[in-house]
Amino acid sequence: MRLRALTAAGTVAAMLALAGCGGGSGDAGASGPVDLRMTIWSANAKHTALFDQIAAEYKKTHPDIGKITFESIPYENYTTALTTQIGGGNVPDLAWILESTAQDFVTSGALAPIDKDPDLLPSTTKTWEQDGQLFAYPFSTSPLGVFVNTDLVTAAGRPTPAQQVAAGTWTWDQAVATGAAVQKTGKGGIVVGDFDYKGWDTLNSIWAGWGARPWSEDGKTCGFDQPEMVAAITAIHKMVFTDQAMPGPGVTKDFFAGDAAMVLTQISRAALLEKAKFTWDLVPLPKGPAGEYAVVGQAGIGVLKRGKHVDAAKDFLAFFSNQENSAKLAAFFPPPRKSQLTTEVLAKANPLLEPAQLQSVVIDGIERGDIKTSHVGYAELQQTVRAALDPLWKPDADVKAVLSGVCAKINPLLAK
Repeated sequence: MRLRALTAAGTVAAMLALAGCGGGSGDAGASGPVDLRMTIWSANAKHTALFDQIAAEYKKTHPDIGKITFESIPYENYTTALTTQIGGGNVPDLAWILESTAQDFVTSGALAPIDKDPDLLPSTTKTWEQDGQLFAYPFSTSPLGVFVNTDLVTAAGRPTPAQQVAAGTWTWDQAVATGAAVQKTGKGGIVVGDFDYKGWDTLNSIWAGWGARPWSEDGKTCGFDQPEMVAAITAIHKMVFTDQAMPGPGVTKDFFAGDAAMVLTQISRAALLEKAKFTWDLVPLPKGPAGEYAVVGQAGIGVLKRGKHVDAAKDFLAFFSNQENSAKLAAFFPPPRKSQLTTEVLAKANPLLEPAQLQSVVIDGIERGDIKTSHVGYAELQQTVRAALDPLWKPDADVKAVLSGVCAKINPLLAK
C-alpha cells in the first residue's frame, strides 16, 4: 500500500509538467454559452452558497457564461485527484491550490499568469510568483491560532491563556502545563488540527516556535536533524508521552464538541463554534524558545493553462477576487488585501470573533507570519517523511535517531 501511495505521489509533478507543456485552447472557437468549472476541497454548505451567489452576480453581466460549477473534492486526496484530472485531459478551468503544492503548480507551467492587484500584500503573493508574474490569487491567507475551551481550563484550576497573554506569560511551557491539567480530568489537552499522527506538517504550528524548519529556505538541505528541530520534536514527544498534555496515538478528542482544552488551527474553523455549549476564546500561538512567532496557512486560486476557457476563467477570477467579493469571502477566508486587513472589515465578516482576537491572531499573524512549508515534489516528500516518522510515536523512541533517519530518506528527494 505504501509503495502505491509513493508512486501516486511521484506522479503529481509528472502530471503537472505534462499540463504545462503547450498552451491551452483559450476561448477560441467557442460557440454558445461558456461553462466554467472550479475544483475546491470544501463541501461546507455556507462556502458553496457564497460561491454560487458570487457566480450568479457575475453571470448577470456576462450573458456569454453558462454554468459555473464548484466541484468539491475531499481534502485528503485533493491534489492527487486534481492532478489525475489534469493528466487525464479533464482539466478544470480554475482550481484551489494548497500552499504546500504551490511550487509544483507554479514552476511546472501548469498555471496561466494573472493580473496582480497592487492592493495585495507582498507577503501573501510571494508563494505564487515566478519571474515577476503572479500565477494564483492568494484568496485565503489564514494564520493559525489557539482556540481555547475556557470552561475546561478553569475547571482544571489553570489560568486561561487570555490571562496569560495579558500577563506576558503565554509560553509553550504554560500551554503544556494547562494541557496536562485538563487531560487529568479525562478530557483532551492540546490538539493539533488535522494532525492525528499522520499530517506531520501540521506540527509546524509548534516547531516554528523553536525556529525549526523541515528543510532550508532554498529547499536543498534537510532540517530534521538540526538542533532546533531535534529540540522541538523532543518537546512534542515529551508533551505526548511524558507530560501527557496531548492526546496520544489512536485517541481522538474533538475540541469543537467540547472534548479538549485547546486546538491549534486556522480561524476559518470558528464557524464550528456558532452553537458551542461552552465558553471559548481565541489567542495567538504560545511563545516558544525562539520567541513570538506566527504560522500562516494559505490557499490560492489558479487558472489552468490547458483549460478550455482560459480567458473567461481569468475574467471570472478577477471578479471573484475583487474588492467587494473579497470582503464577502473574508467571512471564511482572511483576505490578502491591505485595504481589508482591518478589524472593522474582519469584524463585519466574522461576528463570532472579537476585534482584539482578530487583531492579535489574524492581522498581526498575516503581517509577521511565515507561510506553511512548501517544496517542489511535495506530495512525495510528505509521504516519505510520514513513513520515516512512524517510529517516533511510541514512548521509548530515540528522537534524534528517528530524525536523522528522516534526512537519510529525503536527502535524495531534496537534491532533485
